Amino acid sequence: MNRRQNMLIGIFVGVVIVAASAYATGLSKKLLTPFFGSSAEYKSSESATAPELAHGDWINSEPLKLNDLRGRVVLIEFWTFGCYNCRNTLPFVKSWDDRYREKGLTVIGVHSPEFDEERKVEHLRREVSSLGIRYPVVTDNDYQTWNAYKVEAWPTVFLLDKQGRIRWMHVGEGDYDEAERLIQKLLAEKESK
Repeated sequence: MNRRQNMLIGIFVGVVIVAASAYATGLSKKLLTPFFGSSAEYKSSESATAPELAHGDWINSEPLKLNDLRGRVVLIEFWTFGCYNCRNTLPFVKSWDDRYREKGLTVIGVHSPEFDEERKVEHLRREVSSLGIRYPVVTDNDYQTWNAYKVEAWPTVFLLDKQGRIRWMHVGEGDYDEAERLIQKLLAEKESK
């Protein structure tokens, strides 16, 4: 074999080893999830009470506490304004807010920045306004809420039932019909004490 063939074989073997390592460690799932998405629905008996939102600057609302929202279905979206996938998800989230707010849905955007410019609340206020977001948005610059929910990618959406339990989560784009079906189902559920 000549030197060129040896080099190509070496590159091929290296790619196979890296791909196998990424697959074995779960890294490939983490890297691809924002593009292909993943969802999980939980029965009420399987779900845990959602962690409270950490303190931050609120836009479009006074500070909210999840305990005060009992009796309402809550959609929490972890996003950042520079995220392409978040911008693709935004029309659906805004639509759900418009259509279901009066029926008992509260949408909260948790803005967990990826880049330094996204940490500045004045930049976030400008983006929220220009994107036409009317639901409450809270800053999460120190990732306390992100970490409490064990979020790994933007966007990630959680649906909480009327008792404040996590009943569904989705990472990445897509599954909009499933999300809407779950919103309707949770809104129709009777509130148990």
